Amino acid sequence: MWVLSASGCRWAGAGGALAVAAGGYAAGSLPVLGGGGLWAPRGSAAETAGAVVAALGLTLLVAAWWRYGVLLARGAAGGVLGTLAAWCAPLLVAPPLHSADVYSYIAQGAMVLEGYDVYGAGPSVLGPGELGADAAASVGGNWTDTPAPYGPAFLLLAEAVVKLTGGAVVPAVLLLRLVALGSLALLVWAVRGFGRGDGALWLAVLNPLLLVHVVGGIHNDGLMAGLMLAGVLLAVRGRWVLGSVLVGCAVMVKSPAAVALLFIAVIVARRGGLLKGLVLPPAVAGAVAAGASLVSGTGFGWLGTQSVAGAIHTPLSLTSDLGLALGTLVADDPEPVKAVVQKLGLLAAVVLICLLAWRAYRGRIDPVLGLGYGLLALVALSPMVQPWYLLWGTVVVAAVAWHSRAGQVLAVLSAALVYETQPSGHTPWYGFVAAGLVLSLGALWLRRDRWPSAGSGAAAVAPELLDDLFIESGHGPALR
Repeated sequence: MWVLSASGCRWAGAGGALAVAAGGYAAGSLPVLGGGGLWAPRGSAAETAGAVVAALGLTLLVAAWWRYGVLLARGAAGGVLGTLAAWCAPLLVAPPLHSADVYSYIAQGAMVLEGYDVYGAGPSVLGPGELGADAAASVGGNWTDTPAPYGPAFLLLAEAVVKLTGGAVVPAVLLLRLVALGSLALLVWAVRGFGRGDGALWLAVLNPLLLVHVVGGIHNDGLMAGLMLAGVLLAVRGRWVLGSVLVGCAVMVKSPAAVALLFIAVIVARRGGLLKGLVLPPAVAGAVAAGASLVSGTGFGWLGTQSVAGAIHTPLSLTSDLGLALGTLVADDPEPVKAVVQKLGLLAAVVLICLLAWRAYRGRIDPVLGLGYGLLALVALSPMVQPWYLLWGTVVVAAVAWHSRAGQVLAVLSAALVYETQPSGHTPWYGFVAAGLVLSLGALWLRRDRWPSAGSGAAAVAPELLDDLFIESGHGPALR
């Protein structure tokens, strides 16, 4: 049937994205102030109807994406960039979807512009009449008094957006969405640079989790991931200085990108010696971070706010859930026990990342794939986990091993986690039920099938052969 063809999937997915955007006008993360007549609450009945339309559209988008991936694995589809354009287009003028974080970005940019210490206070310091006050009124309750956990480079960008738009909510949101589209373009360039074809783009950028949360939700994780993966690609190609600069910029957006420095160090060490690898890439990135901290005028306060998010409990954080449960059992106040378990989780993540880096240095795993696994370990063991954090490691694994078993698992997780939050940004119980249902169906599929083309052709390349492929595709000298 036509609907099951690549063309049918393309237009079905576009229809799903259109329904997601249309539903968002009634059920999205609408601003409390400054939305005008376009982005304004329309009552509970309209919100419920919008949520239903968005949920049906999201399901159609996920189904189309999944079928498209199967066709790509069989070599029966192509044209991913055209499909990406068709699926992104409806989301461009939608209100913020599945998260209110973009209002925090605008408010924090206004705080920098107004001279507030963005690393010492939250958006609630913005009073009526000040730039960014309307955006601050729409910031989620957990974040109104929380200092910014983002790096100075991103705050400079947010400040520029506020300057250009005067802090008006709708123009500022749309301008930040253009930044998100630039991040998407950078991701496309980087993923294509690793030479794994349309399948890699399918898992990395056509992924509904990325479309909903980076294009629709405008999360700065897309910018971090784009800069980070582009930097790693340049390092693989032998241009490690520029690659380290880009990764330094990524760290100045969100700090988890620092993991990439360790694996760039591995790449450099395998070519030029251990001392060179351990010293020079971190030194380059450190210079970028110091420069951004000084130029921005915000100073080095970002070093002290990296743990603020851990104080906010998110159900997807395994260490927070375990710590809370243990604390409830053994103590009157569970918070100290929870904090200890969270720290142990981060320590375990660091150990796993170091082990992966050592294996990469010894040639037992491709460094890029090791980075992807390391980022996934960091997310799994972090004290705060949001659904879109899965994208940190997914885009890296997709770039070099989308066809692997790990790629299949990440596809299933992406399809499930996209349901965890609602268009309004809330996380009701039925979101977890829907995610669990998709995860269960995906687990059954994983037990039964590998990618249809596994075991033959270009799509079946084993991760351990990636070093050779880097040489053959002209991406630089041998990593051995």
